[in-house]
Amino acid sequence: MAIAGEAKRASFAANPLCSRGRLFPEDETANRNAFRRDCDRIIHSTAFRRLKHKTQVFVSSEGDHFRTRLTHTLEVAQIARALARRMGLDEDLTETLALAHDLGHPPFGHAGEDALNDCMKGFGGFDHNAQSLRVVTNLERRYASFDGLNLTWESLEGIAKHNGPLTDREGKPMGRHHGKSIPYVIAEYVKQHDLELWTFASAEAQAAAIADDIAYDAHDLDDAVRAYLVEIDELATLPVAGEIYARVKAKYPAAEGARLINEITRRLIATMINDVVAESSRRIEAARIKTVEDVRNAKGALIGFSPAIAEADRAIKGFLTPRMYKHERVLSTMNNAQQVLHDLFSYYFDHLDALPPDWSENLALNDKLAKARRVADFIAGMTDNFALEEHRRFFDSRLDLR
Repeated sequence: MAIAGEAKRASFAANPLCSRGRLFPEDETANRNAFRRDCDRIIHSTAFRRLKHKTQVFVSSEGDHFRTRLTHTLEVAQIARALARRMGLDEDLTETLALAHDLGHPPFGHAGEDALNDCMKGFGGFDHNAQSLRVVTNLERRYASFDGLNLTWESLEGIAKHNGPLTDREGKPMGRHHGKSIPYVIAEYVKQHDLELWTFASAEAQAAAIADDIAYDAHDLDDAVRAYLVEIDELATLPVAGEIYARVKAKYPAAEGARLINEITRRLIATMINDVVAESSRRIEAARIKTVEDVRNAKGALIGFSPAIAEADRAIKGFLTPRMYKHERVLSTMNNAQQVLHDLFSYYFDHLDALPPDWSENLALNDKLAKARRVADFIAGMTDNFALEEHRRFFDSRLDLR
């Protein structure tokens, strides 16, 4: 019996039986298809476990009720699976890409990423999306036969193209990389394994990417209210979210703040999911999409918001930027966190023997690029607490992250 909200498998959905395979051939199993195995490999990876102790916006010392990089990832996965189910996409591949999208995030959120990118100037820079690809293709060491997790081509494509195509057909950087270069890590990897950076990723990858936006909007509003950085009544000024606030307030006038914000965020998520399903279905029909290759060769993204919800998405992010992301309390903490990573990078670069033996071995001291990349890999894999412990080990200063 069909469950309400489920759609039959779409003709343009990725099919694990038609996967382009893995870089290192493996025998498939009868119990799990290729995409399910990819998802399970992400869940059992070391990098996934570390997300529990990595900052989303607030460091752990702020309290246990705020989101970590792991809880954010799980929320993205739930929203992504809901989209996949509604649209007839492959749920396993969608979940894989949602769970993998932040594996490369360093400690201390986007502030940590900015710090590492600054440290890596002259060495190809640092990009957390690219680092996620590096984690699953190189840094995870769980198998005797190969480095990385040996995920399917479709999973690697989705990780690399989380924000859409990186180049045009001639290899010229485009989108957010226009006028610059594509991330060094991705550029190096595709030399041995072509991920067709000029095409769009699968509909599953696009669903995981838009789920990330939905989760950010709803749950960062929730965290901002819980952190007393935003008064719940301020939400009334926002498009869509303000309308939801008015309806909830009218229906539950006596409800306390925690119940109100929960009611608002869950309704906001539902509204955005419904919008993505309707808008994406319209785009797919208009473009006459029939196959997964049609999705890749489309002229634009097929999974996305309608203009009205896209404007609401921008308004929420614009609203949160000064009140949360750039609030003095958050910025003060993150400035200190960035100093921690700058200090650690400089110290490890000059003292490779301070790295664990398996990180410093087989590293030529005169190869500055290899040294910098090894140090960046090590720091990116740290949890917040481990970074602070290492900083205390090497430096007298104890920076306050509260």
